[in-house]
Amino acid sequence: MIDLHSHILPAIDDGATDLRESLKMARMAVGDGISCMACTPHIIPGLWANTAQSIGSAMQSLQMKLEQEELDLRLVLGADVHIAPDLLSSLDAGHIPTLNSTRYFLFEPTHRVLPPRIEDLATQLVDAGYVPILTHPERLTWLEHHYDTIERLNQIGCLLQITAGSITGAFGKTALYYAERLLDEGRVDILASDAHNVSGRPPILSAARDSVAERLGEAQAIAMVMTRPAQILADESIVPQGQRNRVTVARKKESQSLWKKLMRKDMH
Repeated sequence: MIDLHSHILPAIDDGATDLRESLKMARMAVGDGISCMACTPHIIPGLWANTAQSIGSAMQSLQMKLEQEELDLRLVLGADVHIAPDLLSSLDAGHIPTLNSTRYFLFEPTHRVLPPRIEDLATQLVDAGYVPILTHPERLTWLEHHYDTIERLNQIGCLLQITAGSITGAFGKTALYYAERLLDEGRVDILASDAHNVSGRPPILSAARDSVAERLGEAQAIAMVMTRPAQILADESIVPQGQRNRVTVARKKESQSLWKKLMRKDMH
């Protein structure tokens, strides 16, 4: 499996506190069947001033240590990018890393308040050639009153990534409800751990993958933890599931409407 969202790098944000914890997380991830993990520490202006250069340096150091410990885990570059006025220019300048130097990057809104003009920003990013991956929308506290914003962001071109722990109930009933709703609506593109440690926020994907397989089928579960993440790291083009399923639903409705018209003609 491929985990596109983790805070495994040591002492760089609120994730792993030191190298020892990073190695514990790596061992747990490998034991769960994860073979590749994106290092995506927070970039929050005024709080976590990480850059592509500093994250890359920390990642290379950890990769060397993993090889010394004979841990078969490939690390790739990324960041958990919070909204900022200069986001687009920072991406263009290379200060903020995309996932494995592709067009895709993790796009994290503020948790408690709907960011103003977030749809305008998403449109600008997509028009500039980037693909924002909206991180854990099911955990945003403003989601209850602004669910339509998530729908519109999805239609603009944002992919949706939900947290594995949300599906297993680790983040409470509300996150579980919205995770299941997004899954049932066919909007979820990616499952990721958003791991911060080995206890409360572990790098585990298998339990959530199995739950999705029971709910939506094995093919969808594999797509969320293997196929689509691999396509993203290879910079292949992906149509958001929300857009794809919306077209499918619209076509079904058209077919049903046409069938009803034909039936009415036959009856007369």
